[in-house]
Amino acid sequence: MSAEAPAQRGYWKPGHSPWLVSFSVMLGMFMQVLDTSVANVSLPHIAGGLSASTHEVSWVLTSYIVASAIVLAASGWLSALIGRKRYLAISVGLFTVSSALCGMAQTLPQLVFARILQGIGGGGLQPLSQAVMLESFPQEKRTQAMAAYGLGIVVAPIIGPILGGWITDNFSWRWIFYINLPVGILGLALQQMFLEDPPYLKRAKIASIDRWGLLFMMVGLGAFQLVMDKGQEVDWFADAWIRFGTFAFSVFLPLFAWWEVRRQQPLLNLRLLKSRNLALGSLLSAVLGAVLMGSTAILPIFMQTLLGYPAFQSGMVMMPRGVGSLISMMIISRMVKGFGNRVMIVTGFIGIAVTLLVFSKYNLEISRYNVMTPLFFNGLMMGFIFVPLTTLSMANLKQADIQQASSIFSLLRNIGASFGISIMFTMQSRMAQVHQTALASHVTDYAQQFQYWSAQIGRLFHSGAAAYGLAYKNIMVQAVLLSFLDCFRWLAYTALLTAPLVLLFRGSRHIKTQAEIEAVVE
Repeated sequence: MSAEAPAQRGYWKPGHSPWLVSFSVMLGMFMQVLDTSVANVSLPHIAGGLSASTHEVSWVLTSYIVASAIVLAASGWLSALIGRKRYLAISVGLFTVSSALCGMAQTLPQLVFARILQGIGGGGLQPLSQAVMLESFPQEKRTQAMAAYGLGIVVAPIIGPILGGWITDNFSWRWIFYINLPVGILGLALQQMFLEDPPYLKRAKIASIDRWGLLFMMVGLGAFQLVMDKGQEVDWFADAWIRFGTFAFSVFLPLFAWWEVRRQQPLLNLRLLKSRNLALGSLLSAVLGAVLMGSTAILPIFMQTLLGYPAFQSGMVMMPRGVGSLISMMIISRMVKGFGNRVMIVTGFIGIAVTLLVFSKYNLEISRYNVMTPLFFNGLMMGFIFVPLTTLSMANLKQADIQQASSIFSLLRNIGASFGISIMFTMQSRMAQVHQTALASHVTDYAQQFQYWSAQIGRLFHSGAAAYGLAYKNIMVQAVLLSFLDCFRWLAYTALLTAPLVLLFRGSRHIKTQAEIEAVVE
């Protein structure tokens, strides 16, 4: 191979400023993240408006995540087939139209169906936006690119909860979906102006769609989500559908991995996971997704159901997490230069664990500032992880492989997020029952403390039965509180146990420049 060939192939630059290209694709990502953060705050209102339980309404989140995960895996093939610019336009357009359908939904099944369509449109936005930004900047500026990318997606969590709470309290939860329309239209216009397909994508030989791989993945991920979401409602393996779903994902997900590794032109190039950094980074991305989305999903419900916050106030309380992320994205490039990627990631995971342990000490008398302060540091630590983790994961990959790697990276994050949401809702419901049983065992005429308390209540209300009614009400509230605290504690332990894995990353001295990567003959 000549010395010139790698340089020509490895240093493609877009025709427009990479910052203009980045802004145009970040609008689509901004719209997607905005929609997620807005919906989290409004979940109790959506449940009430559609006559659904808190557990059932979790499908509004998980249906979107699973649909986007399936499409995400095929995004590389679709980009090569119809062109990245055209595929991005289709994704943004479908997301925008399905947002309108979400707002018009009259039943929970209709909303879930619209969210699935939204996931199909939004699934391609994650790897496409990330790949476009990584490819538009040279290797030495990718930390800045990912900081800008992270900056774009953390602005939405700042305004999302506030905007969602204000809209829900003053208008209707339906308008949280309608606000995507102007953002989507603007994003489409800018992408048509500044985005272009790279030459190696135009020259790529397009293979037929990997139908078997797509089928295996759809069945495996669909069965996995069915088990996660419905298991609690039907007492898990007592139900035949749960047993069948467990068998299905236990067979089809490994079968999908085996099939993709064997194919010459797979739907998802899992052979890229031979890169230690990409494999480890994708695993940590899944854990981060589970911890982030698991805590984000249950915290607004905790505040609205137990602390009595209206939607707007709970959105205001959630805002400091976004502010913390925003600040960390602004300073992370300089901090990475001073301390290194691995130190920042370890610090981030430990910091998240500490903030979640603070959450696990809450009671019903805390002020909103007791929630806002650790949320700020939680967001700050999220920023410490996001940029260094993405940079390290993609460091030793060819430019042409970045989109497939981004698909794998984002797919694992989506699976982790879906698992985190489902398991938190499930465990919160299950542990509330466990704590209720334990607390109720102390409400008996043989317990001296209860005898004394019930005698006082009886004299106050002139009824001995009133003591039992009031005790049961207190037990229910305390049981639910303890179940939320358990969830925060488990998420903290997960983040803490993950931190040592960061030491397995290849350090900066093992990372090649882009020219060295492209010069390697496969």
